[in-house]
Amino acid sequence: MKPKPKTEKSRLQLLHQYYNYTGFYKFVWDAIKKASPYIIAVIGLVYLINSFFDINKALTQLTEILPAYGVLSFFFVSETLLGLVPPEIFIAWAGKMYSPWFYLAILAVLSYTGGLVSYWMGRSITKIPSVHNYIEVKMEKQLKNSKKWGGFLIMVGAVLPLPFSIACMAAGIIEFPFKNVLLYGSLRFVRYIIYGLIIFNVL
Repeated sequence: MKPKPKTEKSRLQLLHQYYNYTGFYKFVWDAIKKASPYIIAVIGLVYLINSFFDINKALTQLTEILPAYGVLSFFFVSETLLGLVPPEIFIAWAGKMYSPWFYLAILAVLSYTGGLVSYWMGRSITKIPSVHNYIEVKMEKQLKNSKKWGGFLIMVGAVLPLPFSIACMAAGIIEFPFKNVLLYGSLRFVRYIIYGLIIFNVL
C-alpha cells in the first residue's frame, strides 16, 4: 500500500516539471497579467453602471416581459458577443418554466453555439491585414504558446464563470483547430448541468 503514494507523487512531480519546462506556468501568468487591466476595466464599468442602475433587476424583469423566444434570442446574442450577461439569470428563468430542464438544454446549446460563432468571428478578425501582420510578427512567441495551450483556454472559458465567447474568439484569433474547440468547448454542457442542479434545488 505504501509504494502507491510515491508513484502518484512522482507523476505529479513529472507533470509539474513538464509544465514548467514547456512554459505553461509562464504562459498562464503572462495571460493573466495582460488580461487583468481589461478585466478590471470591465468590472469597474459594470460596478459604476450598477451603482446608478440595477442591472440584475433589469435583466430579471426583461426575462419576465419577453416571450420565451425573445429571452432565448437575447441570450444567444449575449453569449455570442462577449458573454458579459451572467447566464445564471437565464438559468433561473428556465427554472420557472413549465419544463425547466428542456429550457436549460436549449440555453446550453445556444451558449455552446454562441461560442462557436465567436470563434469564427475571431478567425474573421485575423483576415484584416494589419491585425494579421501584428499577430504573426509582433506576437510570434505568444502565438506559439497560445496554440500549444489553446485547449486549456477553451476549457477554462467553458467551465469557470468567465465569458466563454471571449475564450472562443481568442482561439479563433490564434487559429486554434476548430475540431479541438468543438471538443473542449463541449465542457460547457457540464457547467450548465451543474448550475441546473444547484439552481433548481436538486442537490
